[in-house]
Amino acid sequence: MHLALATLLNRMDSAAFDGTSVIRWGAPVPSFGDLSVSSVATIGLNPSNREFVNEAGVELCDADRRFHTLGSLGLAAWSDADTRHLQLILRSCRTYFRNNPYDRWFKKLDQILCGTAFSFYADLYPACHLDLIPYATAAKWMDLEPRERTALLDATADALGLLLRDSPVRVVILNGKAVVQQFQYIAGAILDQKEMPGWSLPRESGRDISGFAYVGSVHQLADVRLNRDILVLGYNHNIQSSFGVTNEVIRAIRDWVGEQSRGALR
Repeated sequence: MHLALATLLNRMDSAAFDGTSVIRWGAPVPSFGDLSVSSVATIGLNPSNREFVNEAGVELCDADRRFHTLGSLGLAAWSDADTRHLQLILRSCRTYFRNNPYDRWFKKLDQILCGTAFSFYADLYPACHLDLIPYATAAKWMDLEPRERTALLDATADALGLLLRDSPVRVVILNGKAVVQQFQYIAGAILDQKEMPGWSLPRESGRDISGFAYVGSVHQLADVRLNRDILVLGYNHNIQSSFGVTNEVIRAIRDWVGEQSRGALR
């Protein structure tokens, strides 16, 4: 993890981030939770700005702080970071769910995880969360211009592979259609897609939003070989933000994830 984090830090001053809304004073977020002991990881797009600032846009401090920044580490630039700073950043990742997690987002995703018997909040069977792009942006991902989204994906295409390569993760769970699409872009692979009638979201117009499941495996991401096959599971509804996601649909996705991952987690 130290080597992967050092790589991510070195990119903070990259020209590829010029003109983007990346929060460059905030540290990269290689993981939420302890990647070194997790067999299961959920996958999102990129860290929320709320991991670094409150609703007024003011940097989180003291007991409210979730991740380190240049200011909290006493650094003028990320190029000044040494081994001690890397250890502090990684510690904030490992202990994320024991301190001040963004529960409004992660508690819902944990409902899907519980089908595997793993949890963000468990000590015995811990899971973690990773993002395709481990850098927070001031604006939400879907509010970014397509040009900026593509630039960030291209600049960090190997980040997920670098993190998964040296981890014990055997199953990854893709949260929402946008994550599925961007994961396929990075992996250069197409996941098998299947419509799931029990996952439909009702609409007053009568045109229900269909639910889809995605399954596949990867042994390489971008140009990073993972040295093993990792099971990939996904669904098209974003659990936190898709309108009308019912408890019944969440339970159905949870049960499907549990059934599909059983063999890989034995």
